[in-house]
Formats: sequence, C-alpha cells, structure tokens
Amino acid sequence: MTNSTFTIAFLNSTDLKTKNEILSNIADHYGITNEEAYEEVIDEEAESLMDYLTGSTRSAISVLVQRFKLKYATN
Repeated sequence: MTNSTFTIAFLNSTDLKTKNEILSNIADHYGITNEEAYEEVIDEEAESLMDYLTGSTRSAISVLVQRFKLKYATN
C-alpha cells in the first residue's frame, strides 16, 4: 500500500472534524489551503501522513493511525 492509498483510506475512515483538523494542521504549517494540503497528502509521491503533521495534532493522529493500521490489517 502506498502512502497516498493509506492516507486516502485513513481520511475516508475519519469523521469530518478530524479530517479538517488534519488538513488545517498541514495547511497552517505549510502556508497553503486545506484543499492544497489534501492534494499534497494524496499525491502519488506523498510522504507518510505523519511526516506532514506537527504539534499536538501529530500526537493525537498518531494514535488513530496506529489503530487504523491494526484494523486495516485484520480486514
């Protein structure tokens, strides 16, 4: 699974509030819009989602990513 495939699946599995928090964190950090942040993280050559996140959002999303990986692996 590529980083972009994982990120798409992960973002689709979260609620809108969480998705917006993730994209806002990335957008604020890089000085871009949420839409541009989304395009960046789902790009074919994107890094791991965690590489884009900063601060407390990164810590919180890390927990969700690990849970998602466990759930995804068992499906």
